[in-house]
Amino acid sequence: MNCAYALAQPLGRTCLRLLQGDITAQAVEAIVNAANASLLGGGGVDGAIHRRGGPAILAECQELRRRRYPDGLPVGEAVATTAGQLPARRVIHTVGPVWRGGTHGEEELLARAHRRSLEVAREEGLRSVAFPAISTGAYGFPKDRAAPIALRAVAEAVAAWPDAFDEIRFVLFTPADWRVYARAALELTDEGS
Repeated sequence: MNCAYALAQPLGRTCLRLLQGDITAQAVEAIVNAANASLLGGGGVDGAIHRRGGPAILAECQELRRRRYPDGLPVGEAVATTAGQLPARRVIHTVGPVWRGGTHGEEELLARAHRRSLEVAREEGLRSVAFPAISTGAYGFPKDRAAPIALRAVAEAVAAWPDAFDEIRFVLFTPADWRVYARAALELTDEGS
């Protein structure tokens, strides 16, 4: 496993893991991509997933744009493609919100991006899922606000579908990101006790 920091705790029958590392190296059934609406690759996690996964991901994304999403994937929605050369079975692309001060529904859209990603995973029978810190990079969502929203959305989905997932990971790029999400995970656990 490629990680410097790790935290594991149960969410019902599902194991929640927080890792600091490279999401493209995760051997899970589904890697969630913090995509842009174009689905054509970009910077950050999106660019890394497209580069490491190879041209098959882009080809399938281009086909999705032609057939289903001519105006781009809407914010808060999710769709699955091949994982190409990644060690996962599928990539679930979701578009998180751009932070505009917190007064434009950003929190609900971020929660929806996580829920819809897990709905797609459940529909496809994918039992282990790895998330990045959606919207916290170029989209500017404050990490200390994003972490509890993301973790609560995942906890609610796991509660709704208690037998759907074996493991859900949050793979954070830096130790500082990991600490923010770990703190939020521990607070979520405290709320549930």
